[in-house]
Amino acid sequence: MKNSKPLKIILFISGLLLIVIGSAILFIPIDFSARNGIELSGNISLLNDTRAAGASLLASGLVILLGAFIQKLTYASVIISIIAYLSYGFGRLLSMVVDGVPAEGLIKATVVEIIIGFMSVFALYKFRTKK
Repeated sequence: MKNSKPLKIILFISGLLLIVIGSAILFIPIDFSARNGIELSGNISLLNDTRAAGASLLASGLVILLGAFIQKLTYASVIISIIAYLSYGFGRLLSMVVDGVPAEGLIKATVVEIIIGFMSVFALYKFRTKK
């Protein structure tokens, strides 16, 4: 991928956001989820599943962030960003259609996820090197 400042900014924001969200889900899942009316306390299996998802987001965010600084990781970081953000965003949209409208915070998260996902798609096509 081409070395460009806009690409690095996209990866930096994408990675940092996943690191923050993933860390919150991993380390303070009860408080983090309660902000959107989600009750996790008392359900050990749900907490276990939630923390696992948080760890996955945190790890993905770290790789994406590293891609902003390490050229050999840039392409993989863009792909991971696309997969992480668009799968969450479209998964939430599907849930809205099937299950109904969630809390306002989750709607906002959906919008942000889809925007960052498409920014990453844009970055893939704009900054890839042609062979």
